[in-house]
Amino acid sequence: MATVMQKIKDIEDEMARTQKNKATAHHLGLLKAKLAKLRRELLAPPSKGGGGGAGEGFDVTKSGDSRVGLVGFPSVGKSTLLNKLTGTFSEVASYEFTTLTCIPGVIMYKGAKIQLLDLPGIIEGAKDGKGRGRQVISTARTCNCILIVLDAIKPITHKRIIEKELEGFGIRLNKEPPNLTFRKKDKGGINFTSTAANTHLDLETVKAICSEYRIHNADISLRYDATADDLIDVIEGSRVYTPCIYVVNKIDQITLEELEILDKLPHYCPISAHLEWNLDGLLEKIWEYLDLTRVYTKPKGMNPDYEDPVILSSKKRTVEDFCTKIHKDMVKQFKYALVWGSSVKHKPQRVGKEHELEDEDVVQIIKKV
Repeated sequence: MATVMQKIKDIEDEMARTQKNKATAHHLGLLKAKLAKLRRELLAPPSKGGGGGAGEGFDVTKSGDSRVGLVGFPSVGKSTLLNKLTGTFSEVASYEFTTLTCIPGVIMYKGAKIQLLDLPGIIEGAKDGKGRGRQVISTARTCNCILIVLDAIKPITHKRIIEKELEGFGIRLNKEPPNLTFRKKDKGGINFTSTAANTHLDLETVKAICSEYRIHNADISLRYDATADDLIDVIEGSRVYTPCIYVVNKIDQITLEELEILDKLPHYCPISAHLEWNLDGLLEKIWEYLDLTRVYTKPKGMNPDYEDPVILSSKKRTVEDFCTKIHKDMVKQFKYALVWGSSVKHKPQRVGKEHELEDEDVVQIIKKV
């Protein structure tokens, strides 16, 4: 492990020494690719022999409709927040590193079950395997939304440090996947096309990055001005694009002027977990960022059941996904569905299983006889 760590440090030092200009872009692209490969080795070190057991308490079973992780430095109030939101008990004390394993809690909000994970505090250098960092961030990768909890009285630079730790693990916060296509082929060399003006990438840099991954034949087409990092993300393919909210805790201990400065942060939500200020505002924001769709069921000849909606994610919300969520054999018996709501023109409207549902639609499934 020490050798990989040393290599990473050497490359980071070299990148810091290198001036950024057109002449060095090629060299920097190569270094970034090497760095990404080493980081991947750190994340999944080659297993030798029996292998040490997994980190205790980290393999939390996914339950509910969505998963939200609390990430932050020790003693910023993650456990207090979990206790207030979910009623689960996670030990709270005034010293650092109180929470040592991952503690789950469940929030019921607008009919959805949201699992909230209280993860141990991250320390700087977690991406390089320090502390419990690796398990913490691996668990954070499985979340649908990440809450970065910051302390209002500690320096705001902590935000940058945590972002850097998460980015080192391939978690991209509040970003869309790069709009570029990358296709390997058997022969024909590297074919690089672009529909936009490129200021960061040229054919040389692209070839250098590809050769680092031992890819010598590929088609790459850009639809916007992409950077070397974007290309590496697509080649690595193990990147997670997660929405993220910066929760600034302990705002009862700062002045109004300081709060107004904090207010300029994007994706930000001020709270005081101890005094329960603005927790409903935080829940509303979590709901908005998770982007879930509630669909109500309507049995034949009865009123819709508004108590217990079926929760679908924003990317999978067709009638077929809805059927699968209820029971996996339901699609086989599916004939058509009647839908009331904003996704259809007529009330009710007959739809097939490709139809996309919207929030708070009412659906009645008609089965084959």
